[in-house]
Amino acid sequence: MLAPAPEPRAPGARAAADGPRPVTILGSTGSIGTNTLDLIGRNPGAYRVEALTANGRVDTLAEQARRFSARLAVVADPDRYADLKAALAGTDTEVAAGPEALREAAARPADWVMAAIVGAAGLEPTLEAVHRGATVALANKECLVCAGELFMRAVATHGATLLPVDSEHNAIFQVFDFDQKARIDRIILTASGGPFRTWTREAMASVTPEQAVAHPNWSMGAKISVDSATMMNKGLEFIEAHHIFAMPTDRIEVLIHPQSVVHSMVSYVDGSVLAQLGSPDMRTPIAFTLGWPERMAAPTARLDLGTIGTLQFETPDDTRFPALALVRDVLKAGGAGPTILNAANEVAVAAFLGRRIGFLDITSLVARTVDRMSGGGPLSSLQDVLEADREARAVCTDLIGALAA
Repeated sequence: MLAPAPEPRAPGARAAADGPRPVTILGSTGSIGTNTLDLIGRNPGAYRVEALTANGRVDTLAEQARRFSARLAVVADPDRYADLKAALAGTDTEVAAGPEALREAAARPADWVMAAIVGAAGLEPTLEAVHRGATVALANKECLVCAGELFMRAVATHGATLLPVDSEHNAIFQVFDFDQKARIDRIILTASGGPFRTWTREAMASVTPEQAVAHPNWSMGAKISVDSATMMNKGLEFIEAHHIFAMPTDRIEVLIHPQSVVHSMVSYVDGSVLAQLGSPDMRTPIAFTLGWPERMAAPTARLDLGTIGTLQFETPDDTRFPALALVRDVLKAGGAGPTILNAANEVAVAAFLGRRIGFLDITSLVARTVDRMSGGGPLSSLQDVLEADREARAVCTDLIGALAA
């Protein structure tokens, strides 16, 4: 079984620093990163960009570094170093490349770090920021899915401040009474249901990558959009909520809410249910973390409930979307199961986007990988996490190969 997570620290006021607040964005060219820079650009003089990183989009990264006078720009792909160096020639921005450079970027002296690298690749750089006690805006859910106990222990040990960016966890954070946690009955994660909420299993068998990435409410990257379509994304968020708020799994619920207006809720023992509402725009939760502990203005559409008229809710269908049930079973089994599940899902989603497997094969392959590895052993170190991740990727890759044979 999972060991209990450290108690989350009640949020405390950040001491205001002289001059612009230094910030680093890990994953600056993705949806979260570009929205973060949009907010920074609307507040001239309030922030100074220490470092920006990207996986391989050199042109976008260089443009961002020039516009915001970043002190460091890092591309994860070492083969793109020369391209980035050339793109930033004549500027004062330092240039680096490779996994070690990502960790060095996170270790730079930025008070606030946006952790928005997609997938398990974001774990080590984010831990670097945690280890120096930074305020970490966490948009990378895989950090907690892959290494939840280790990650939360590091947050507590090093005195870091963890602010969730996912709209659901950010919503819970805003209405979660840390001083009366014992009076919380349960937390309720809402889910849009994705583009195939009303589809039959038979119809989903022919889903294309183009259909799967067309999320009805949110603008997200391809991988996260596919996760939303399978509802694996909500399963990963279930694990994330378990660790952030130290809540038992039987006190976490998922509720389908197609309008994506109620971003999540907290139910208290007196029957009160507190919800955070807003238009579906990631700049709202990003602004909450970027301005912390104060609120900053964001250019998001203001919610008009009179125009919306009706809010719809329904219970998830585990038969058509088995990812949620799989996640609950994996958490119950404990050990390296969540790490294995996440790694297999990343491999399977990539195979689907590459048209090598079908849409329904994604969750099936994840389940088969978890079953083949029998949940794995306990995770006592970062090395254990990385080894379980590596082995799960290899197993899932073999299963995909057998499926295509």
